Amino acid sequence: MAGVLDGLRVVDFSRVFAGPAATQVLGDLGAEVIKIEEPGRGDEARGFGANAETLARFGASPSFLALNRNKRSIALDLKSPAGLAMARRLALSADVLVHNFRPGTMEKWGLGWEDLRAQNPRLIHCGFSAYGETGPMRDFGANDVALQAHSGLMELTGEPDRPPVRVGTAGIDLHGSLGMVCAILAALLHRAQSGEGQKVTSSLLQSSAHLMSYFYTDWWLAGTRHQRMGTANHLSVPNQVFPAADGDVVIIAPSDDMWRRLAQALDPARLDLPEFAGALDRRIHRGKLVAVLSEVTRGLAAEEIVRRLGAARVNVAKVNSVAEAADHPQLEAIGGVLEFERQGATMRSVAPPFTLTATPASVRRRPPEVGEHGEEILHELGLSEAEIFAARQAGAFGPAAIRSLCQPAG
Repeated sequence: MAGVLDGLRVVDFSRVFAGPAATQVLGDLGAEVIKIEEPGRGDEARGFGANAETLARFGASPSFLALNRNKRSIALDLKSPAGLAMARRLALSADVLVHNFRPGTMEKWGLGWEDLRAQNPRLIHCGFSAYGETGPMRDFGANDVALQAHSGLMELTGEPDRPPVRVGTAGIDLHGSLGMVCAILAALLHRAQSGEGQKVTSSLLQSSAHLMSYFYTDWWLAGTRHQRMGTANHLSVPNQVFPAADGDVVIIAPSDDMWRRLAQALDPARLDLPEFAGALDRRIHRGKLVAVLSEVTRGLAAEEIVRRLGAARVNVAKVNSVAEAADHPQLEAIGGVLEFERQGATMRSVAPPFTLTATPASVRRRPPEVGEHGEEILHELGLSEAEIFAARQAGAFGPAAIRSLCQPAG
């Protein structure tokens, strides 16, 4: 079945997390994604966090494999004039270009929006940076953790009597990737209506601010300074982790009706009390409520708590390990897992966070090797064997490709 973006060409200069996550979603929806990588090393995420055994078995790190299905790879040396010339030809053939270099880098290479739009006025040119393309911090580099700190997210994360801690995943990167996808799809809709492309920009700063939006609004409107609360939440009580006999659970009961159902399901004698009846009462008596509810939950197995509260329509979840969550049957039941073959093994990866009934996401290609599809991509651009040979001699594909020309056959 053709994807909704079938026939769309995306030329992807991005690497690591946010950009590749965005272009993977476009590829899942049917777009042709051409990934431009550094010769030899490729996208640096190929080696992130992986030991030698993992790299030997799977050819790349889980970080790379998770975000690069449905792409072809070409290795181009962007420090070489010949490599830049090839990159420009690809960019001029694209419907969408994505990059996450620092502001000014693509312009320095002649690959900026203004450089390309004269010859490709329908191009959607999407750049993702740390702090945006204007303002006093435009030239600063950063990653997800740096923006957790800059945005105030880290200040709110952790226990009140301990230093701030980072969130355990690259949430700002991945949140930003979906923002990029939304913006690109909006730009494509505008192009369908007007015939014109446009420049799209996004950043870790915008992604992190969006995650923090209600905290910022609370500050702007009321001057509220929120403090770290561990797993608790300032909005309602209970809304945090509680101990079970064999692990931990999260329980959230923001409404009075839900609290009453919780009390009846677990221990009405100790929980269904007037001092806990209203939302304000529960916030005033937060300490006592948390202590009493913890005593109740500590005497029950986590699965029993989940069973009882789930049946009572109370928000509840067991605190799972990554292994438990990844292998939970509910994830597969909603189509949350995609599979592909790589190096003789079946690999699983997480599907995009939505489901389309008429044009579902699908895996058409496994994550590529570095430069795996270079020659076929160049032939599709109309280059002859002689032109590809000349480009290799000129260093378009990196020093190793030049050296290979000097090696004797056989």
